Amino acid sequence: MRIISQKNLRLFWEQHPDAEAPLKTWFRITAKAHWRNFVELRVTFPHADQVKVASGNTVTVFNIHGNDYRLVASVKFKLHLVYTLLVMTHEEYSRGQWKNVL
Repeated sequence: MRIISQKNLRLFWEQHPDAEAPLKTWFRITAKAHWRNFVELRVTFPHADQVKVASGNTVTVFNIHGNDYRLVASVKFKLHLVYTLLVMTHEEYSRGQWKNVL
């Protein structure tokens, strides 16, 4: 998969240094993946979920660092692209406001 972009990840781990290694691991694993659908993605990341957001789009949410953080991405299986949209703490994710901006 081609990941666009690592910038959101880097900006997050600069504020949360303990997220750096897990986000780099997610990036490495995802970059090597060849998922054709969400079922195949779940083989790699069993705790990933799909969530419908305010725009009507469906995004994929990944648990990072033992569920301390959440990575929200748009996965385009046919194009083999993953757009990193948001990285947030579990608390920020639980508030749910992020769904309104996507």
